Amino acid sequence: MTEIRRAIPPHLFKRYTIRSFLYLLRDLIMASIAWRVATYIDPCFHRTDVRDVLTGPLAELGRWGAWCIYWWFQGLIFTGIWVIGHECGHGAFSPHAWLNDIIGFATHSFLWTSYFSWRISHHRHHSNHASMERDEVYVPKTCTDLGISHKPNHEIEWDELFGDTPIYTLYMLIRQLAFLAYLLFNVSGQKYYPAWTNHFDSNSILFRKSQRPLILLSNFGLLLMAWSLIFTSRTYGMLEVVKYYTIPWLCVTHWFVVITYLHHTDQSLPHYRGTTWNYQRGASATIDRPFLGWQGRFFLHDVAHYHVIHHFFTK
Repeated sequence: MTEIRRAIPPHLFKRYTIRSFLYLLRDLIMASIAWRVATYIDPCFHRTDVRDVLTGPLAELGRWGAWCIYWWFQGLIFTGIWVIGHECGHGAFSPHAWLNDIIGFATHSFLWTSYFSWRISHHRHHSNHASMERDEVYVPKTCTDLGISHKPNHEIEWDELFGDTPIYTLYMLIRQLAFLAYLLFNVSGQKYYPAWTNHFDSNSILFRKSQRPLILLSNFGLLLMAWSLIFTSRTYGMLEVVKYYTIPWLCVTHWFVVITYLHHTDQSLPHYRGTTWNYQRGASATIDRPFLGWQGRFFLHDVAHYHVIHHFFTK
């Protein structure tokens, strides 16, 4: 690891709190502007003069098209805010641990992620990536797990048999997109954990006894967010909350699950059993993805483009 670190310019390891805050401020301003612009969508397309120019169906098509544009970009902006919370969990936002936790707790609670509990399990994922016995997520299933024959692939092409089955493939894609299913039911997590393992139980096998207060604090953040949404729904209507917040949030869960899935899933990526695993091998068993092109770079803070180095040096 020392040899690898020496190959990287030292200035890239420095953390700049002010620069990080400017990125966060940029995202919050963009989210506010997008929200403000979206408040004009329905009034604009319901105006009589607009309806006179655009017939009823065209006006409705234009209105839905405008909402789709808002959902797309607000979803990307929200995902960028989630990425900043993720960096806080790694201590990359600032050299000050207390500041990382405040910003991470606020941004992740806003986007329905239990900051401290996920930070703990995510750290263990980084520490044990590509280990069949100790990694937290995206552990590939073995023949034994699937209950299929151990005959070698030259006799039975199991990858072809399952991989080219549309219903099975669709099921696996939908299953992988359920981030809340991972938090609630350990879906795609380590198969050795007992039933009902989840990120909200302070007594879960995922956590040490000393970490229980942090888990309860994460749960409090989500309860506070739930109260905020209930209050907002009663004040402005549930439909307004769905349009301005819920659908962009669904985009967030889509983007970061797809991105992390692609980071850790490729035919060229090995997994290791027992003592064949070490940290360097595990860290290199990831892959960079030029996800969404310039939009991925700008809105998502390059999170998809530089994942391999992130596994070597998380800060």
